[in-house]
Amino acid sequence: MKRVCVFAGSSTGIDPAYTVAARQLGETIAASGLELVYGGSKVGLMGEVANTVLRHGGTVIGVMPTGLFRTEVVHTGLSRFIEVKDMHERKAAMGNLSDAFVALPGGYGTFEELFEVVSWAQLGIHRKPIGLLNVQGYYVPLLQMVDHAVRVGFVRSASRQLLLAADNAPDLLEALKAHPPAEVEPRWQPPAQDSAN
Repeated sequence: MKRVCVFAGSSTGIDPAYTVAARQLGETIAASGLELVYGGSKVGLMGEVANTVLRHGGTVIGVMPTGLFRTEVVHTGLSRFIEVKDMHERKAAMGNLSDAFVALPGGYGTFEELFEVVSWAQLGIHRKPIGLLNVQGYYVPLLQMVDHAVRVGFVRSASRQLLLAADNAPDLLEALKAHPPAEVEPRWQPPAQDSAN
C-alpha cells in the first residue's frame, strides 16, 4: 500500500474531535510513509488532513475540477495538484492513484464518494480496502443502515465486509494494510424458480 485516498468534509463540523481525528490521520499517514490523495481543498477536514501530512514531511496529491476552485478553496501548497474537468474525472483520478480509501466524517459529497468506491468494489472493478474513521460514532447510523440492508436482502453479507471501521487512525490504517482483497459473492443471480411449475 503506497497511497491512501481520503474523503472528508469541506467543513470541520461542530465537534473539535473531528479536527483532532483528521490531524491524527494525517500524522499516521505521514509516519507510515504513505502518500495522501484527496480532493485538493485547503478548508475543512480536507485541509486539516492535508496540512498535517505536509507538516510531517509527507506527500499530498490533490485532485480538483476547475469549476470548484472558488467554492472549495484550492490548496496551493501541495506536493502535486491535478486539475480535472469535472467530478467524474476527479473521482476516477483519485481512485486510480490510490491503493486504499478512508472516509472521515463529512456530508453528502463524502457519502457519495464513499459509496461509489464501495459499489465499484462490489462489482469487482477494484479490490482495494475501504475504511471508515468512525470518530465519536459518526458512522454508526450508516453502518446500521447497511446492516439493515443486509437483513432485508438488498446487500449481500459478503459485500458488508467491504466496509472496515475503527475509531482511531492507527488502528484503521493497520486494518486496511492487513485486509485481504474481499471475496464478493456473484453480482447477479437469477430469480428462484417456482417449484410448482
